[in-house]
Amino acid sequence: MTTPGPAPSRRVVPVDGIPMSGLFAEAPDPRAVIVALHGGASSAAYFDCPGHPELSLLRSGAAAGFSVVALDRPGYGASAPYADAMWEPTSRVELAYAAVDAILGARSRGAGLFVVAHSNGCELALRMAATPRGEGLLGLELAGTGLRQYPAAAEILKQATPTYRPPGLRELIWAPEHLYPADVVNAVGSSGSPPQEGRISANWAKGDFSALAGAVTTPVRFTAAEHERVWDSTPEALAEIAALFTASPRVEVNRQAGCGHNLSLGVAAAAYHSSVLSFVEQCIVARGTDSRCDDRNREAG
Repeated sequence: MTTPGPAPSRRVVPVDGIPMSGLFAEAPDPRAVIVALHGGASSAAYFDCPGHPELSLLRSGAAAGFSVVALDRPGYGASAPYADAMWEPTSRVELAYAAVDAILGARSRGAGLFVVAHSNGCELALRMAATPRGEGLLGLELAGTGLRQYPAAAEILKQATPTYRPPGLRELIWAPEHLYPADVVNAVGSSGSPPQEGRISANWAKGDFSALAGAVTTPVRFTAAEHERVWDSTPEALAEIAALFTASPRVEVNRQAGCGHNLSLGVAAAAYHSSVLSFVEQCIVARGTDSRCDDRNREAG
């Protein structure tokens, strides 16, 4: 297992007058750039497990030769005071891409951008992939989401508000307890969620997931935690999800052993991140192979 790299740096960059923030771990001459998008009521710190550098995607990614940008999604972090300007999904996509460009500056992107997303972050990831620029992405890793919530989870979540945590919510997100370091639970929460999160959650399973997935033309890996308690992760549900990506050249379904809903904060986070990096590497190799095939076809023509 790769020894984690140094601590990532905190970055705040202006995008059309809106400050966008995140964490950045730079690799010299990177193989590619990984863009990481956290879920609801969280922050970029989700990908840099507090107090446990060995569980950090930012540090392990950089140590393995990938630069990693973990954004505070639009409406979180430094951009929270500007959330009212982010109701249109296209504005959030543009802010995310522009923030990544500003953080990277003139630095190398290697083979390109690969997007990793968790939970509500999957909505932004799929919208980014469904744009013309998204056709150039190396691929996507989606986790902590689905098409249907388990009935018991749905009953608990519909009671939750920014100021009220109903009984049972902690068990959905942070159980089984032995799968998480005791000092990590609730350690990466944000000061609040932007108002758009309610709409994102309400529309996701009803239609957004299916519509966006069908427009993705890059490789996709969908990960379900072994102990996922929010989203239906039965074999039938996972097959249904994979079938949504009709335009993707490659779709993989991964069931990650030893993980609960928050895969990047659990004791098995390093194993999960290692599998993500392996998939990124496969996407790089596939892109190189495809490029060589295209070159040969042009020469033959």
